[in-house]
Amino acid sequence: MSRVALPKQMRKVADRALLQHIEAGLEKVEDALLKATEHTDPIAAVTARHLVEAGGKRIRPVLVLLTAELGNADAASVIDAAVVVELTHLATLYHDDVMDDAPTRRGVATAHQIWGNSVAILTGDLLFARASQIVSRLGEKALTLQADTFERLCLGQLHETVGPQNGEDATAHYIKVLADKTGSLIAASAQLGAMFADAPDEYLQPLTNYGEKIGVAFQLIDDVIDIAEEGASGKTPGTDLRAGVPTLPMLLLRTEAATDSEAAALVEFIDSGLEDDAKLAEAVARLRKHPVAEAAYQEAKRWADAAIEDLAPLPESAVKAALRNFAEAVVDRSN
Repeated sequence: MSRVALPKQMRKVADRALLQHIEAGLEKVEDALLKATEHTDPIAAVTARHLVEAGGKRIRPVLVLLTAELGNADAASVIDAAVVVELTHLATLYHDDVMDDAPTRRGVATAHQIWGNSVAILTGDLLFARASQIVSRLGEKALTLQADTFERLCLGQLHETVGPQNGEDATAHYIKVLADKTGSLIAASAQLGAMFADAPDEYLQPLTNYGEKIGVAFQLIDDVIDIAEEGASGKTPGTDLRAGVPTLPMLLLRTEAATDSEAAALVEFIDSGLEDDAKLAEAVARLRKHPVAEAAYQEAKRWADAAIEDLAPLPESAVKAALRNFAEAVVDRSN
């Protein structure tokens, strides 16, 4: 039995042979991730593997493997590319958890809770370094793409931390942050798979556009899930709301509050503090029933639909159908 479960976004893919091939590739990626996080240093040997061994959806490696099916999917460099994007993603998680003071990640205590902030930050840096070592063996184009993506990841986090500038639209700023923090690496994943499988060059830009929009849609749906009724995702409703994390429903609500008394009253209720569980539950229920919740869902769906439209230049195939299903599943997920 496979050690690695494919993301739920892949479950609707009809081509079983395609799924089996991707699953086999994911097994190779998992082995390569363990090898990539081997360290002779006794401290790094433990900290660098902390989140690798915790598992995860492996969405970015799966996209590398899936888009590689548009060419020679068995090329050895495809696995290396999948490892690079996952190591990069893991590195950002170590840093994000420190900045957010998150207590858990993937069902385990976060690195900074176990070893402290400095060790967690340095471990993230080590993973970035290891990803850079691997990508440097893939050639100049891959190295440039990783560097450009890394820059966008950092800028996205910087802009999220600083917030919108005077006169800047808060919602537009938020979408740009999502495109940089999440969309850029998913876009790189989609591009790298096709690139190292020697797929036709004309596929690269459509796949890049597709990946970035999928990333934005994925994060917007997380915002909707935060105020949904508790379900299979296991996420406690209102986690982001209580922490004051900007989400699209709240941004839309604050915009409406300028002209709508009901929205203004709800904003005032939420801003007064949600430490009490009963008050949090009331805030979540009221926000869930407000029209901004549906508006946020429709915005996520719009991004996913736009991603599907970007696939138009690709020939009809099992791979294109799988990419289409992936985008649809992003906005119809419970985790």
